[in-house]
Parts: sequence; structure tokens; C-alpha cells
Amino acid sequence: MKETELEQYVCSLLPRVGINKLRELTRLVYEICKRERVAASQVLQPSENLTFESAKKALLQRRYPINFKTASKNQFYLPKLDLTSVAPADLTPRPFSPKTVYIEQSVRHSALAQRAREFFPHATFRETDGKTQVGSHDFSQRTETLLIHREKYDFLKPCPCSCGSAGCGYNLINLGFGCRFECEYCFLQQYQNLHAVLLPANVDEFLAKIEQGVFRKGPFARPRIGSGEFTDSLVFDDLTQYSRQIVPFFQKHPQWDFEFKTKSVNIGGLLQAGGCENVVVSWSVNAQKITDQVEHFTPPLSQRLQAACEVAKAGYRLGFHFDPVIIYDGYQNDYARTIEEMADTLPKDKIAWISVGTLRFSRELKKQIESRFQTNFILDGEFLLDFDGKMRYSEQQRLEVYRFLLPLLRKTFPKAVVYLCMEDPQIVRQF
Repeated sequence: MKETELEQYVCSLLPRVGINKLRELTRLVYEICKRERVAASQVLQPSENLTFESAKKALLQRRYPINFKTASKNQFYLPKLDLTSVAPADLTPRPFSPKTVYIEQSVRHSALAQRAREFFPHATFRETDGKTQVGSHDFSQRTETLLIHREKYDFLKPCPCSCGSAGCGYNLINLGFGCRFECEYCFLQQYQNLHAVLLPANVDEFLAKIEQGVFRKGPFARPRIGSGEFTDSLVFDDLTQYSRQIVPFFQKHPQWDFEFKTKSVNIGGLLQAGGCENVVVSWSVNAQKITDQVEHFTPPLSQRLQAACEVAKAGYRLGFHFDPVIIYDGYQNDYARTIEEMADTLPKDKIAWISVGTLRFSRELKKQIESRFQTNFILDGEFLLDFDGKMRYSEQQRLEVYRFLLPLLRKTFPKAVVYLCMEDPQIVRQF
């Protein structure tokens, strides 16, 4: 049922209800119908005694059976339902082959620009002064446009941890913006206002800034620097060849750790660059159900683990990120199987760290996800407004996840540092 039809149905039962109250009831009926796969008439039925207050209370109790009694009223986020605000995601498999490649004039003779001409002979190439607006209005079409540019400002910065969350001491370099993977929970679909793939051609300047940098150390033995905030660290590496510049640099600087964060198996550049103990190649891993049904276009877990074995054999250390952990019926068994497969496949002594974090997202991202992925199940959980203004599972549900996963990971991989990511300090102190 479309949102207008749901609204009309609710209005037929409560014809005198105001606009804001109608919005809240329509939102609740929609989420229950979607999660339980039932008709609106099975969720909210006509009654002589039906009022807005009685209807909302019954709907909240049905939508949030775990947290209804303990959550405060202002934790329930009930925005206007709008499933047409953005176009549905295009999940047609396709290679990364941009139709238009923009090259900033200052880097038109760069090695990256030359490789792009060789990689994409059928693309239209245009020079730009860096001020021209590029890209599509549709986020799904972002890979049709590539912009090769010179980064001027955003070289090295502390990790922008969620407001009020426990700090990780991480330091970031942004080697790109945009990704060819289509993960349903990805924050870029709400955050990225330039629907194109941006790749800097001046990695040498990034490395120079690192050499001059002052770093947060955090809870680890050495300062950690990494890429992968606004793109996957390796998904474009055959084109960018960033790894062939980064790895030799950190071979000369053993006082720092560098991390490539990825879901990709694009490891050719790493293997050619040669191993390095203070370079950690980290994979995002999840339950098989999430990998298969939510992380579109990404390699399966088995391929990620095989790639991890290859880079470990070449001399790199490994990292893994169970982030985001998503709660659903049977999730514990599924995550335990992922850990078991890791234990059966990986060289345990090569694993430097493993992070764990539960699914969280901004209020704006919720609306993007439900518009772009209307059959998603990841939003069916009980998400509440939490300490940092983001939508999260309740504290009790998150504690249940961590009490299950952290001891299992620490027992299975005793030499790895296992830590919580982007979490409330009060929760972190318990582990």
C-alpha cells in the first residue's frame, strides 16, 4: 500500500485527527505492515472508542514490543512517510565504467589521468577548473561520472567519531569519495551530495602531510592512520594504484600503522607493493545473510577471507570490522558461523585488531534507505534516538550483542585487540 493510501485509510478511521498526528499514525501503520507483511486493516481497525491516543499507544506497543515500556517518548522517531523522495536503488550488476571522466586542469598530466584514459577508452573526457558541478541527481548513477582532481585541503584529520562516543584515536586520510558497492546501510547515500566518484591525483601530498602530522595515539601501541571513510580503500586500487605509493612509504615509517579498510578483493596492488608489518589490511565482515542480501555488489565472505590469507602470506597484518552488526531472528547463530569460518581460514597470529559496532544511522539516512530499498529488512529493528542523536538499537539490545560477540571473538582470536566502535563510553567501560 502506498503512503497516500495508508494516510487515507488512517484518516477514514480518525477523520478529525490533525496533520502531525496523522503523520505519526501513518508512519507506525506502515512500519508494522512492512515488518509483519500484513494489510493495514489488520494493524488498525475501526472502533467506536478509537482515539489518537489509544491508537498511537497500541501501535507503538506493537511496533516496539521490546522497548515500549522502557524507552522515553522522545526516543520514538516518527517522521512523515515519503517513499518517493529519492529514486529506488538500481541493483543491476555492472562494471565500473564511467561514461564521463572529468580531469581537473592542474592534474591533467598526472599518472592517474593517463591510466583513466587507458582504462576507459569509450568515455567522454572533459577538463574542468574544479568548480564545475558534475555527477547525476540519482545516487544510483554516481559511478557513471569520474572526477580526477587535486585535493587541496582535506589531507589528514582525526576520525570524526560520533558526538559523545568513545574515541578511537584514529587518524584519517580521504583517498576518494564515492563507492561502486551498494550497501543498504551506507551513509554516503544521504551524505554524498556530489553523485560521482572523486579520486585525488596527488597522493604524494597526502604522504607529505602525514610526515608532518601530529597524531592521536588512542588505545593502541602506535598511532593508526587509515583510509576508507568516504570510499572503499581498495575497490578502485587497480586504477589509482594508491597502494603502490602508500606501502613503500610506510615501510620507511615503522613508527606508524596504516590501515586499508575494504570489502573488496582487489589486492593485486598490495601484492606487487610487497608486505609490510605496520600496514594492516582490514575487511568488513558480517553474517552471511547480511553479505548476501544487504551488501549488494560486494564479494562474498569466502572471497574476502581468501584475499585476507593472500595478503597475510605476503607480509601484511590483518584487521576485521564487524560493523554494522544487525539484529534479526537467528543473528547470533549466523555471526557465530562467520567467526567459525574466519577461525578455520585465517592465520590467527596475523590479526592485529577486530572492531564491533551495531547498526546506527542518522534520521535523514533512515528516509533514504526506506525510499531506495523499499523491501529492506534492516530497518525492521527497534531503533530509537540515542545519546548522539542517531538511531540505534536500545542500550539493552546493544549490550546483548556485545556480551555475545566480544567474548567469542577474544576467545577465538586471543592475540587480536577487540574493541567497540562508535559506542557510548558507558557501554565501552563495561568491556
